[in-house]
Amino acid sequence: MCSRAGTMSLRCLCCLVSRALPKISALSLSLLKTLKADGDVHSPVMEGSESSELPMDILMDIFALLEIPDLVRAGSVCSSWHSAYAILRSSEMYRRPQTPCLFYTSESDGDNVACLYSLAEKRVYKLALPDIPISRMHLIGSHNGWVVIADEMSELHIINPITGERVALPSVATIEQVKPIFDDAGALQEYEFSQYFGEEELADPSFHAPSSLRNHLYAKAFVFPDPATKSYIVALIHNPINQLSFTSVGDSEWTWLPPSGDYEDCIYIDGVLYALRGTGAIDAFDLTGPNVSRKVFMDDMKDYVYESLYIVQTPSGDVLQVLREQDVAATDSHGKDVVDISEMRKETRKITVYKVDMAAKEFLRINGLNEHVLFLGHNQSLCLAAEEFPHLKANHAYLTDNDGRIASFRSNHRNIGIFSLGNGSTEEIVPPQLWCSWPAPIWITPNLRKMSLD
Repeated sequence: MCSRAGTMSLRCLCCLVSRALPKISALSLSLLKTLKADGDVHSPVMEGSESSELPMDILMDIFALLEIPDLVRAGSVCSSWHSAYAILRSSEMYRRPQTPCLFYTSESDGDNVACLYSLAEKRVYKLALPDIPISRMHLIGSHNGWVVIADEMSELHIINPITGERVALPSVATIEQVKPIFDDAGALQEYEFSQYFGEEELADPSFHAPSSLRNHLYAKAFVFPDPATKSYIVALIHNPINQLSFTSVGDSEWTWLPPSGDYEDCIYIDGVLYALRGTGAIDAFDLTGPNVSRKVFMDDMKDYVYESLYIVQTPSGDVLQVLREQDVAATDSHGKDVVDISEMRKETRKITVYKVDMAAKEFLRINGLNEHVLFLGHNQSLCLAAEEFPHLKANHAYLTDNDGRIASFRSNHRNIGIFSLGNGSTEEIVPPQLWCSWPAPIWITPNLRKMSLD
């Protein structure tokens, strides 16, 4: 059918189906053309429409080559196509690698509509989220299709914007530094936010309404599958000074990981949470035992200059540390001098990559990514093999903002683009006028899996 799964999309589905079944009905082709023109991932099934001449096994083979946005829309063409889609999804036969997409909101859409820009198709899909006013949420992390959001009461949830699934995380009141304050009638009034760090208070506590606590507390969140428990681990970088807490999906509270801070990024390998600090040091937390303690796995980097840092695992299992250097532009996009701090914009000028020798515990600088691609930002950092994703550019980094203070500068220009590690140039992904600067756009990798809590 198709020698490389990465080249398959709805744009060539007509051709493939026609080759497989020369007698394909005019109705099927007509429905498919309608599908290709529709940008709504959640299009309804066309009741009463059938493509009876399409054998189910061939249809499922073809559908298995589609990326998720196209697959979901193909399943909405008619009832027989929807049946093929449903069988493919429920049988777990669908295992196609997914190209990450840019997830954002747009002022032209309602509160309950998100946009998904497909790098594979170079087009925007609309996601209707009837129960989630996504434009009023804070997006504080994503991994493998799961997005961690903070709602208008500062409570955390995990959502899958493709399926609409939503899972509540433990209450914000269970985070070590947060204390709820109630009135005489027992109604929540505000939160006391302690500046407790290890064995000392860094400053006096502050007090925040439930709706505003999220602006001060959350930095970045991560969702990791945990094969040992068949559940998910959620790690949370939060203030004061970017400390760590974690939980398992289904638990009732957050567990604080004292006594350090200044964390920027995390990965989870074989039950161990590796947390990257702003100095380049890596701490390790074994989450498999009853008592979790911190071990300094790697010391601070030498000749370190403070910039954004990321830790990421390659497809072969190597661990990379990535340093992203940014400049603050003195002028706006029109060349005028910046006066208001809220109008500042950052531009990535250099990305440096180090291989982490886990055995020797050394940082080894490497020259570029060769045939690999990075996705950096407020998402779980990703490193992909370019040969598996022909629409992506090798030796490039796909960027969004990731500053932990992002909620303080909602109207700022966002540093979003495709950065070449070869010549240092940056190209645009989506015109800035199409997306809102808040909530800040984020990378997600679509998936159709259900977060089972059984």
